[in-house]
Amino acid sequence: MSMVLFASVVRVEDGLPLSASTDYEQDKELQETKKHLKGLSKKLNQFPDRCTLRTGPYNINFTSSLGVGYLMICTANYPNVLAFCFLDELQKEFIVTYDQKRISSIVRPYSFIEFDTFIQKTKQRYNSPRSLSTKINLADMQTEIKLRPPYQLSPEDLRAINGLSVHTSTKYKGIAPTQMLEPVTLPGIVSCVLCVLCGGLNLLRGVHAIESILQNDDEDFNYVIAFFLGTAACLYQCYLFAYFSVWRNNSLPRGRGGLHDAADKTETTVGQSTRL
Repeated sequence: MSMVLFASVVRVEDGLPLSASTDYEQDKELQETKKHLKGLSKKLNQFPDRCTLRTGPYNINFTSSLGVGYLMICTANYPNVLAFCFLDELQKEFIVTYDQKRISSIVRPYSFIEFDTFIQKTKQRYNSPRSLSTKINLADMQTEIKLRPPYQLSPEDLRAINGLSVHTSTKYKGIAPTQMLEPVTLPGIVSCVLCVLCGGLNLLRGVHAIESILQNDDEDFNYVIAFFLGTAACLYQCYLFAYFSVWRNNSLPRGRGGLHDAADKTETTVGQSTRL
């Protein structure tokens, strides 16, 4: 039977538990999954803001926003859309109920234990599909998950959560939380070379424009500004290209979100600076 088994709310900064549903389950595998959830809650800031981790017959799903993380354990066959709708409801209610300053200032765990009542009621609703289907609209969440699927945490990530690896988190660095950059391709190298040529051309034209102004007072100084701005833009693009290539050298795969890499952005902006 597919169902939600456990849910908790934590502070992302330090993993401090703020509230959690009542625990009645004694299943050994479920207790082991809760240990993984506890370890994950302390490292939410190292992962994308929407993730799924499969551990045997159970899934751990979580989202994080505004410094607060919302985690849940469900059976492996529980629909992803319902799982993230459940977390979305917890997030909306928690944000409305508690002030951000109060969340940041607390020092004791489970300071918002009264929120457990809402978690329990929501969990019961999501474990009763007949009553649930008429109360929520799944279309928006289905579209959002299709456009930005949750990142699937791997066994390597699970080892990192359990303290067996200290280098895993660096692979999440990028333009966006779920982005993975590819190795530099030939079109990307060509883009960088063209960018350098465009910068040099704009610089030469700017110098000639200054000489023309010195010889003829009727010339417009705006041309000089445009050429030098074009040069600065090209140099900045080259800097971005070299900076991102540090991550590309790791030959990491793309994230499931399907975002374009920095080389694609460089290729797009080269044509813009050429028109200056």
